Amino acid sequence: MRHLPLLFVLGVLACGQDSAPTAAGESPDGVYAVNYPLQYFAQRIAGEHLEVRFLAPPEVDPAFWIPRDDDVAALQTAELILLNGATYAKWLDLVTVPKQRAVVTSAAFEDALLELPITTTHSHGQSGTHSHAGIDFNTWVDPVLARKQAAAVLEALIELRPAHANDFEANAAALDDELATLDAAFRELSAATDDLRLLASHPVYGYLAARYGWRVQALLWEPEAMPDEDEWEALGSILKLHPARWMLYEDTPAPEIAKRLREDFEIEPVVLRPCGNRPASGDYLDEMRAGLERLRPVFQP
Repeated sequence: MRHLPLLFVLGVLACGQDSAPTAAGESPDGVYAVNYPLQYFAQRIAGEHLEVRFLAPPEVDPAFWIPRDDDVAALQTAELILLNGATYAKWLDLVTVPKQRAVVTSAAFEDALLELPITTTHSHGQSGTHSHAGIDFNTWVDPVLARKQAAAVLEALIELRPAHANDFEANAAALDDELATLDAAFRELSAATDDLRLLASHPVYGYLAARYGWRVQALLWEPEAMPDEDEWEALGSILKLHPARWMLYEDTPAPEIAKRLREDFEIEPVVLRPCGNRPASGDYLDEMRAGLERLRPVFQP
């Protein structure tokens, strides 16, 4: 089937913003989420009653992904669109979604959003060139904020399918217990040492740092791309003011990067995936727990 031209679809969406949503049970498209954590929270809460869909492919950063024409058409028919807020999903600047069907899951803690410490433009992976500036949108990495976003998802799902409210509430309570346990584990781990200084390959850990008192200096290094000599020199300058022995990475760095970090700077890389997209195995909580375990040597007194 030939896709509709993007401009035509955008016009349809804009004109249809105030139309009534599809009657419950009639739409085959159901619920959409703009990132994997929101899909995970929503599917855990919805259980068998709804299918929650996430459109971005595995190889891109969903924050900077641009939907195709057929993706936009699918969003037009969605009963509910779960947005992260905090300037996430840059495609929302290009595509108009039906406002009455969209829920910003970070709205309840808008006053707690953080400014990014780095303002620059660069490119990585298949996400293309983009800017790290303005608001830090990686809210779900903090288990406390993740709990609040899951609570917003629960409220939206109950409004969408009130007949299943009891099941939704039971599922949400189980998820909330797991997130609370994760928060407690991070708190216990972080309490083991004072004034710990860390480096980060990207500015994606701001909410974790703020929550648990970490001192993190963020860079803009890709795990698969060897930094140039200017970047290595800049790292040496940073370490004079911010002596760190560990560097948080979103994914396993290339062996030659890890080797130079260890041999030239006595820095050990540690993988802590922010999980904006689907993990290679397991789920959001599996990945967060795995990251917590990898952090244990970091916080040994």
